Amino acid sequence: MTNLKIADRLGEVKEYYFSKKLAQIDEMRRAGFDVINLGIGSPDLPPHPSVVEALYRGARDAHTHGYANYKGERVLLEAIAGWYGRKYGVTLDPSREVLTLYGSKEGLTYLCQTFVNPGDQVLVPNPGYPAYAAAVRLAGGVVDNYRLTEANGWLPDIDELERRDLSGVKLMFLNYPHMPTGTAPTAGLFERFVDFARRHDILLVHDNPYSFIRNDAPQSLMAVPGAREVAVELNSLSKSQNMAGWRVGMMVGREDVLAAVLRCKSNLNNAMFVPMQQAAAVALGLGDEWYAEVNRTYRSREAWAVRILEDLGCTVRPGQMGLFEWGRLPERVLAAGTDCYGFIDRILEEKKVFLTPGGIFGSEGERYVRVSLCADEATLQEAWARLFK
Repeated sequence: MTNLKIADRLGEVKEYYFSKKLAQIDEMRRAGFDVINLGIGSPDLPPHPSVVEALYRGARDAHTHGYANYKGERVLLEAIAGWYGRKYGVTLDPSREVLTLYGSKEGLTYLCQTFVNPGDQVLVPNPGYPAYAAAVRLAGGVVDNYRLTEANGWLPDIDELERRDLSGVKLMFLNYPHMPTGTAPTAGLFERFVDFARRHDILLVHDNPYSFIRNDAPQSLMAVPGAREVAVELNSLSKSQNMAGWRVGMMVGREDVLAAVLRCKSNLNNAMFVPMQQAAAVALGLGDEWYAEVNRTYRSREAWAVRILEDLGCTVRPGQMGLFEWGRLPERVLAAGTDCYGFIDRILEEKKVFLTPGGIFGSEGERYVRVSLCADEATLQEAWARLFK
């Protein structure tokens, strides 16, 4: 077809940065180069053995191979509600306030497809997860960035937001612990934004996949009184249960929002393989020792990630959460006219170590780089040795 054209809805949406970069790294490896990837937050550790055993057991059952319930199987819906009750102190009705997803990224897309009309505005953090802006643009919406700066502790400036004309804003994405900066939610932050969303008639979408990583006090926005009137929360087993490739996520909260999203989801996708849901339910039932062990591992790696950044001349804020360390590029690099992309590409080309340029998360990240903790200490040490010996 000579006149086959890409649909207008793709607009400014480009191929995901990591999709392209991983292809480049694969090409380098095929050419014989040993590339160390410290870019992506894909846990290198396996799920608990009981989770894998539950998948195996379920797959052997001849009755589990048909289509699953669009909303999710009862076993997983109840496990999610139980997990929220035990870990966050949030009571959820599994029949009405829980929806399963193929990872929380799917939820971002469905929310925008369900609620955002062409021209509707959506408040998106800058820096922030690139999938937020992509989901908005694919729905024909307008990305309205709100700046997060190091000077303001990487927190939203609610006073600045209040001064805006918000009459065209339909949704707001919020994400704490924040990716990519690792910033923890401060006391009262969630309460202020639930109130903000209520007063401006905005659907608040809290993306919460990092709450258990390097954090001993996980929080949910849904614990705030009144939150389920104005908000939904996305969560995932990718990080906290080491199940990134399984694509098990959830949306919880406001009942009518979940029902509307299900209208969209049920026309575009089915629920995940039943044995995967059964195994995910087992994962959500793991005790505190699971999370403690995961965090011991990441905290043991943290020092090497910080050392890499600081020896590169970067400034690293202490107390970061999540799967990454975020560092500000040294002034000498910036003064020389090198941006984060050039800095990262030079390291990849010369040292065969891949770090993440902060600019992919928005203009406010252009002076920063990120190191993933999803590599063992030996790999982090080898990366340091390549960079500095």
